[in-house]
Amino acid sequence: MKMSWTWFHKLGSPKWFYAISGRMLPWLTIAAVLLLLVGIAWGLAFAPQDYQQGNSFRIIYIHVPAAMLAQSCYVLLAVAGVVGLVWKMKLADVALQCAAPIGAWMTAVALVTGAIWGKPTWGSWWVWDARLTSMLILLFLYFGIIALGQAISNRDSAAKACAVLAIVGVVNIPIIKYSVEWWNTLHQGATFTLTEKPAMPAEMWLPLLLTVLGFYCFFGAVLLLRMRLEVLKREARASWVREEVLSSLGRETVR
Repeated sequence: MKMSWTWFHKLGSPKWFYAISGRMLPWLTIAAVLLLLVGIAWGLAFAPQDYQQGNSFRIIYIHVPAAMLAQSCYVLLAVAGVVGLVWKMKLADVALQCAAPIGAWMTAVALVTGAIWGKPTWGSWWVWDARLTSMLILLFLYFGIIALGQAISNRDSAAKACAVLAIVGVVNIPIIKYSVEWWNTLHQGATFTLTEKPAMPAEMWLPLLLTVLGFYCFFGAVLLLRMRLEVLKREARASWVREEVLSSLGRETVR
């Protein structure tokens, strides 16, 4: 337990985070590229057709990972909000501000691919279904956090406001997840979960699993990259940042 708390407090150090994230970034990037290439190619080109939806079902290899990541990302925002408010860690606000645009893009991708899937399945690009409406609300929550962070000039005040909005808005996540069970909706149940045995044959769910993992690795890589840039920006006056910049310039000169 003591070791866990020590690691937790280390994570609050911008210098330590910058160092450890630099070692993680290449591995996450390589994993994301490999998993996405294999998963998407397998799913789009080699997975068998669905017996009811034919080839139109293949949009799940983009739609499902994007929808899962959009929700997970918002949970991360809420956790970062709690950490920022309770433990006053500056990196929590960095994570929140850097993750919000990624989550907004994933939500937008989920909504667009859902519309593409819905047209041949339901005969309409959009219906005011409980799942679709709650996902649209999620997109507005992301927009709200991004706008709030940019509208308030004082960084501490902006961090607190964004943290509160992220924590309050997380109530929408269980609504998204259980909307198909709580209401009579057109949206089908969960296509893929990590807790239940897939109803699809292995030839269909294995590429989906790879794609989901690839999306999460992609998210991790992009988030770390954005956070590293933001840390350098916020800690520009720190001595370790100047040393890091000089070290990087030295390496470039040698090359």
